Amino acid sequence: MAKDTVRYPDDVVEEIDALVEDGMFESKSEFYRFSAEYVLTLIDSDHEVKTFNFDEIKTELDISEEDHAKALGADGGTFFLDAVINVRKHGLRGNYEAAERFIDTHYDETDQECIILEELLGTYRGDSA
Repeated sequence: MAKDTVRYPDDVVEEIDALVEDGMFESKSEFYRFSAEYVLTLIDSDHEVKTFNFDEIKTELDISEEDHAKALGADGGTFFLDAVINVRKHGLRGNYEAAERFIDTHYDETDQECIILEELLGTYRGDSA
């Protein structure tokens, strides 16, 4: 195994220490290994987990597939992709109001996905000018 040194803010380390003290993780190393592997599974669905007891820890933490999908954003990425297609379709047809209604009814204006969709819609408005 490789060894890597990483610096974390003090308050993050304190929270991790508390999780170890509460018995949620056996050690800080277990926490760091699990969290790194977990993030890698979020980024790459084909990532092959190598951390010992990964699935057991995930089960103990009660991370459901729904929680996992939420961590990915939207519906595991599927709803957002559908939203992009929807906004694109309306944008290509010049139906900007329908695209705006779709965005406004499905997203909070401060959501990252909302901002991206509005930027996408803006590109279609710019093309028609």
